Formats: sequence, structure tokens, C-alpha cells
Amino acid sequence: MEELLSLLGFFGELPLWVSIGSSIILVLVLGYTGAPLLLWALAGYAALIGLAAPEWLFIVYTALVLLFNIKPLRRVLLSSPIMKLLDVLNFLPTISETEQTAIEAGTVWVEGELFSGKPDFKRILNEPYPELTTEEQAFLDGPVEKVCSLVNDWDVFVKKDFEEEAWDYMRKEGFFGLIIPKKYGGLEFSATAHSAIVAKLASRCGPLATTIMVPNSLGPAELLMHYGTDKQKEYYLPRLAAGVEMPCFALTEPNAGSDAGGMTSNGEVFKGEDGELYLKLNWNKRYITLAAISTVIGLAFKLHDPENLLGKGKDLGITCALIPSDTKGVVLGKRHDPLGVPFYNCPTQGHDVIVPIDAIIGGEGGAGNGWRMLMESLAVGRGISLPAQGLGGAKLSTRVVGAYAAIRKQFGLNIGKFEGIEEPMARIGGYTYLMESARKFTTGGLDKGAKPAVVTAIAKYNFTELTREIINDAMDVVGGSGISRGPRNVFANGYISLPIAITVEGANILTRTLMIFGQGAIRCHPYAFNEINALMEKDVKAFDENFWAHIGHVSRNKVRSFLLGITRGRLAGSPVSGVAAKYYRKMAWTSATFAFLADIALGSYGGGLKMKEKIAGRYADILSFMYLGTATLRRFEAEGRRKEDEDFFRWSMDYAFYRIQVAFEGIFSEIKVPGLSWAFRLTGVWSRLNPIGTYPSDALGHKVAKAMQESGELRDRMTDGIYIPKEPTEAVGRYEHTLQLITEAAPAYKKLYIAMKKKELPKDSPEQLVEKAVSKGIITKEEGELVKTAESAREDAIQVDDFTLEEYAHITPSVLANKGFKAAGELETQ
Repeated sequence: MEELLSLLGFFGELPLWVSIGSSIILVLVLGYTGAPLLLWALAGYAALIGLAAPEWLFIVYTALVLLFNIKPLRRVLLSSPIMKLLDVLNFLPTISETEQTAIEAGTVWVEGELFSGKPDFKRILNEPYPELTTEEQAFLDGPVEKVCSLVNDWDVFVKKDFEEEAWDYMRKEGFFGLIIPKKYGGLEFSATAHSAIVAKLASRCGPLATTIMVPNSLGPAELLMHYGTDKQKEYYLPRLAAGVEMPCFALTEPNAGSDAGGMTSNGEVFKGEDGELYLKLNWNKRYITLAAISTVIGLAFKLHDPENLLGKGKDLGITCALIPSDTKGVVLGKRHDPLGVPFYNCPTQGHDVIVPIDAIIGGEGGAGNGWRMLMESLAVGRGISLPAQGLGGAKLSTRVVGAYAAIRKQFGLNIGKFEGIEEPMARIGGYTYLMESARKFTTGGLDKGAKPAVVTAIAKYNFTELTREIINDAMDVVGGSGISRGPRNVFANGYISLPIAITVEGANILTRTLMIFGQGAIRCHPYAFNEINALMEKDVKAFDENFWAHIGHVSRNKVRSFLLGITRGRLAGSPVSGVAAKYYRKMAWTSATFAFLADIALGSYGGGLKMKEKIAGRYADILSFMYLGTATLRRFEAEGRRKEDEDFFRWSMDYAFYRIQVAFEGIFSEIKVPGLSWAFRLTGVWSRLNPIGTYPSDALGHKVAKAMQESGELRDRMTDGIYIPKEPTEAVGRYEHTLQLITEAAPAYKKLYIAMKKKELPKDSPEQLVEKAVSKGIITKEEGELVKTAESAREDAIQVDDFTLEEYAHITPSVLANKGFKAAGELETQ
């Protein structure tokens, strides 16, 4: 204590300008480190001494110190009046029961670190980066590889179904029980394996991936595993695992899509003549995948108990039940045609359907708990199926576009050498690296038990959006090969089907503008949710603890954002050295600025924030790319900081910070802060002069595009886990075969190029050029044959499908047979 008093006395002996400067530095240090309130109080005394403040100011200041540091006093004199004022002003958002259930669903994982303003990167680097078990890898290399060989995408789109052999194989090998525990006959695979399987299936055939996804994501099996009674589990799970039962889950209605709380499907509890309790159900659902071939329907509905037979009140809320599809009154409607993509999808209705009360998932205890079941299951499911499906398409695009760019020639050059082609190719390769990083990072968290609703919403939204960009870029690069449909076309069906992924499991517009930040700002914030609950429950003590901690949180992040901004993140430490270090510092800078601006939004808009969807969407973009960037940092470290991966890593990280910068600029331009909007406009000018990120350079994009065109270990690793047919008669196999031949012939091509440049050879057709080169001894006869073979393969690879008028009007077995399909002869003439 004597030392402290001596230090305070020392401030009184300093010149005024030194005292002021020292005080400013002390404030910045305390703010940056998030010092406790007591240290702030002592710093205030030091400043007063240094400024030679009068005695009355010391007395006033001491009274304030006591007020803020003596909690009972603070609660009575400050916190309680503030609570009443906020309540009167409706300042903090009120949360409905369904909203509260959605917000509380799942857990907070690393997104809490990003929201904190001071992420713990050591913790993040210790998060699991999972690998498949021997059993899981064997399944991927065996049954998954096999089922891909049994299915052909074009064949499926023409026939609008799989061959019976494929259906039988999927049932036999347990594809419908990937997540079901082994004791019930399932495979009990990890989330990482589940996603890897879906990604590989998607790289072969979109409807195949969808057919496997649905029984293994939100549906009867998932809900039964977590909430079902023992009797329900023992009956249904073995049958679902074996494919004896085909499930669907009926949630969406004509007037209740993303707003599931608005559903009109209903059930009523009544007592039968036998004295047992039953449900009478009526529903009208649409867009229900697999409903057309389902044997059991997972149904979401609002449950009413007018006679309070269950003892829980008359209106119990959303409930989930299992309804056999052959139950009287159940209607499986005509098929929907979602953009011509042939997965089973149809409406279903129920008219006075009677089922026993134990049809409720979880039995009587599950009555009214359906919304919580759905939200907790979605908190996991959104991070697996659709992200994996998107990644399968992304990796396929990276591999095929890379090959095509090396094969296709224009103006005498491989098109991959054109800068205009390099630009979309770099996006394809960079996005794919980013997405694979986030896939594994996310499933690693899920496998260790996390249920991060915000992270999985980020994954679903961003994977589907990035895949849409990838497919658009791929279509641009391959040109006519992309728009001419047929068995040679790799991209058309994926291009057509992408809006479906954008729409399902929460429409992307609402996911971005309402869920990611709207939910995250409350759920992931260290104090906001507790403050809201305290207000709703009139709990002064809880409000006091969280409100003043929140004020300190804002102050710390404001100072951190300022200091990290003017030093471009250099003030922050990095847990690693080398090429990744600067990105950790930038992420610390981003987190501090984001956290500060998030609180500015909460403070400026209060309860109205949920209606400011444009602003919320920009915050969602920042949080999304903070997460995607963090996952990429984790991947680079987990994979040993490979030198050969640096170009993909740097492109991905630069792009993530570029997207963050764009979103920050939008916030600074549009945020409305009472009396201070002008200050944020000026900050926006500074932000453009001192950006967190800029778009990846042309030189970096060139390196990524070049690597995509080169056959070898790096290209194989960047596209690992997809199905690559070995037969050169298959679309993807043809590109692979041709690229390999061109690679093998590269030395001979180089000799021909040098000879033409020296004018030793004229510019001629490949065949005549080779003959002249051989005759002049420029290349050997063997080299000449290799070049001829490569050129013949090149010519074949760039061809597109064509049909006679009669063939085009009536797709027949002969059309498919002429195109090289295995099962073409079994198809009926349409």
C-alpha cells in the first residue's frame, strides 16, 4: 500500500503535460487489457493528483468510486433505476417463448471467442481437427465408392430414379443408418465421417447425396436417438438403419416456411372408448423430401389438449410425432418438381388421422417439446449435410475446371493461361480451400459434443452461397460444355439444383439477416442474453452484475479496436510465427472492432435491432468470415503449415478479410447512432484508408489457378474425398485421362514450342507438326506418338453431347446406350 501511495505521489511531482500524457497512456493500457474497476479507480486518483485537482473534486470522485465499487449501493442507486428506465423505453428486445427456445438451443462454441473482442487463439488451436477412423475410411473407400459407380447423374436425371441395384446396395450397406448407434444396427459414424460421405456422394450425383442426407439429418432417427422412449428406439431405429422404414420429416407448410411457429397443422388429445389417450391430427405440408416413398412420417404440429388430459394445460405448443404413412387419413401427394432435380419430394396431408398418444416422440413427456427438439437438432444438422453437399460440388469444380483449363485451347494457348480465366479459377480453388477448412473444423466441434447453432447457420448459409459462386464461375470457364446437357456435362445439373440448397433448412436470406447476427448478438454475447433475462425476470442483482460488466466490455473493445487499428494489428500477439502470424493479428483486430460495433448496434437500436435486417446482414458477413478465416488458420496449423499450400491458404485468408472489410464499410456508412452517425461516417473514411483486408492479388490468384491445372499431389490433396471415375469414357474420367496424357507429353510439347519459336517448325495442325518434328529429329518417334495420343484425347474431351431431333424429343434407351451408359437398355421409352 505504501508503494502505491508513493506512486500516486510521484504523479503530483510531474510537469502538467507529462501528467496528461501519462494519464492518456495509462487509460489506453487499462482499456486495452480490460483492467478491473479498482485499477481504473486508482488510475483516476493518479490523474487527479497529476492535474493538481482541488480537494472538492477528490471528494466527488471518491463518492463515485464508492458508488460504483460497493455493489449493494450500486444496485439500489444506479442499477435499479436503469432497469426501470430500460423497461419503460422497451430498450432491450423482448423475447418470445419460441425465440427464447431457438436462442437457447445448442451451445456456444468458438463463436463466443470471436464475439468477445479478445479471442483466445491458443484455445482455438487446441480445438480438434478430426480424421476418419479406420472403419470410416474403409466405408468411404468401399461402399461409398461402389454406390457411386452404380449411379450415373445423367441416367438418374433421365430416368428420375436410381436402378434397383443401387437402392438394394444402399439398404444392404447401411447408408440409411449412418448416425444410428451400432446396438440398433446402425453404423454410428462421426459427424466428420457423415459429412465426408455426403460430400463424396454429391461429387457423383446430387439426388444420390440428397437421398442419403435426409434419413441421416433432421428426421425420425435423429429425434428418436435424442428424445425417443426406449420402446420407440427399439422398434424404429433397427428398421430405419436397415432401410426397412423410409422416413421423411414434415415441417414446412404453405404459410409456414421459415416461420415454423406459424404452422396450422394441429393435433388434439382425446380419450377413446377404450379409455386410452389418442391424438386426432390434421395437417397440410409441402416440400417434404422422401415423402412420396416414405413409410413413416415425422410430423411437427401444434398440440391442443382441451380437456387437459395430460395435465399440462390446454395449449401445449409444437410437438413431434411418428405417423406410419399407411395410417387411415394420411395422403402422400403428387410429386413436386424442384427445378427438374429428381429426388423424391411431395406434399402430404392428414385428415382426421387417429394415432395413439405414444406416437409422440418421447411419449407423453415429449408433448409440447417439439420446438426445442427441432431447434437442438437443427443446431447440429445445419453444419453437416448441406455444407458437405456444397463442398462435394466445390471440390469437383476445382478438379474438373483445372483439367479443362489445361486441355481446352483458344488462340493457340491453353485457356488456363489467360488472366481472364485465372480470375474465376482462383475463386474456385480459394473458396474450396476455405470451405474444406470450415467443414472439418465444424464437424470436429460437433464430434466433441458442441451444438453451436450460430456456427452451423454460418456453415449452411456460406457453403451454399460460395458453392453457387463456384458453379457460376465453373460454367463461365467451360462455356458451351457447361450449357450443353448430356452425359458429358459435369456442371449443368449442379447449376440447376443449387437454388434448392439455398432455400431449404432455413432460406438463406433469413439465415443471414435474422439468424446469424440476430441470434448471435444475443446468444454469443458474454452479457446481452443475461441482461435480457434479468430484465424479464426483474432480477436486479443479475442485471447489475451483467450490465456493468457489459460497460467494461464495451470500453475494452473500443480501446482495443482503436489501438489495433492504428497499429494494423501489430499490437496483438500471434500464437504462431511465419506466414500465418499476420492473419492472427488481423483476426484480433477484426474481433475487437466487430465486438465494439455489435454493442453500438445493440445500444443504438435496442429492441428494434431485429428489424434492421440490412445492417444485421453486414454484421453476419463479418462474423461468417471471421469464423471461416479462423477455421482456415486452424487447418493450416493442423496440416503442418505446408509450404506448398501457402498460396491457397493466403488467397483464402486475404479473401476472408476482404469480405470483412466490405461489410465494415457498409456498417460505417449505414449505421444510425443517435447524435454520432457523422462520427461513424468519418470512421468509414479512415477504414477505407486503413483497410483490414483487400482482395487477393492477381499474382496470388495466378499461382492458385496454375496449381489447379497441374497434375500431382497438391491438386489431389485439394480435391481429396470426391469420386473420380477411372474409366476415360466417363465425363470426369475423360478429363482426368486427358490431363494425364498432356502432362506426360509435356517435355515433347516444350520441344515443339521451342522449335516453332526458332522457326524450325511451321505453325501447322498437330498431326502434321508431329510428323515434321519427328522427321527433323526434334522429338523421338515415341514422343510423337504420345503427343498424337494426347491430342486425340484433347479433341475428344472438348466435345459436347448432341441428339437427333427424334432423340431429343423422346429420350430412349438407345440414346443412352449410344452415350455409353451401363443400364441404358433397362430404361423405358418416355
